[in-house]
Amino acid sequence: MMVFTKMHGLGNDYIFVDTDRFPVADPKEAARRWSDRHTGVGSDGLILIGRSEVADFSMRIFNADGSEAMMCGNGARCVAKYVIDHGLYDSRSLTLETPSGIRRAEVLENTPNVSAVVGIEMGKPAFEHPLQLLFPNGPMIEAPIIIDGETIRATFVCMGNPHCVVFINRFSDINLEQLGKKLEHHPCFPELANVNFVICTADGNLQMQTWERGAGHTQACGTGACAATVAAMLTKRIPFGQIKVFMEGGEMQVRWFGEHTPVFLTGVVNTVYEGRLLEE
Repeated sequence: MMVFTKMHGLGNDYIFVDTDRFPVADPKEAARRWSDRHTGVGSDGLILIGRSEVADFSMRIFNADGSEAMMCGNGARCVAKYVIDHGLYDSRSLTLETPSGIRRAEVLENTPNVSAVVGIEMGKPAFEHPLQLLFPNGPMIEAPIIIDGETIRATFVCMGNPHCVVFINRFSDINLEQLGKKLEHHPCFPELANVNFVICTADGNLQMQTWERGAGHTQACGTGACAATVAAMLTKRIPFGQIKVFMEGGEMQVRWFGEHTPVFLTGVVNTVYEGRLLEE
């Protein structure tokens, strides 16, 4: 028997397991089976919470297709709430060891086992990554990518995992699934990419829809919100500072003050339920 908790950040939902209590022998296969929305629990992926020698806790993220992700902003914020609600930690400020480095999270408000407002330092953005980007002329900033004979202008931002940001005028101008898949698997991104379609609003905020590598269309994406904010500020669409990013699942606050500074992400996370998986 495996006890899990279902949580989400603005609809970006994951299955959380404390591996000290319930070890997962094959997390890639478990992520594939449990994430299925018809025959499993249903989620964007599986997150394993463990102990760490260099931080307060560790987290590993597996997408719904079984692939392992380097970072997940919404997942990390959920982990911060999880460890407090389950009595594993008695401070609202904690560090998390992730495959992309150590991240510091803070639970700003909390209703136990219901919802919380959690902020997290997401690290400094990177604009070149040799294992994830094949673009020979330096950083990909509004660079042309050819899709079906049409030119798409894209900006690459790595927030621990790779993001392709495309600015558009209206969501109705694109087919999210078709274009998202093609950009995700474009030869520019040998390790694939998350794809964010972004609209800059008149009040200096952003609207975003996301196609996540390994998960598909998601209601929200924390690293995507950060990447979109960085790309919009970098291309002078909006000024440096704090803004709101509106996604299908709700809004997040993102703060960035420019090159060599970390990005901060804040938003609501929710606990949905706790359940038991009866292993086959």
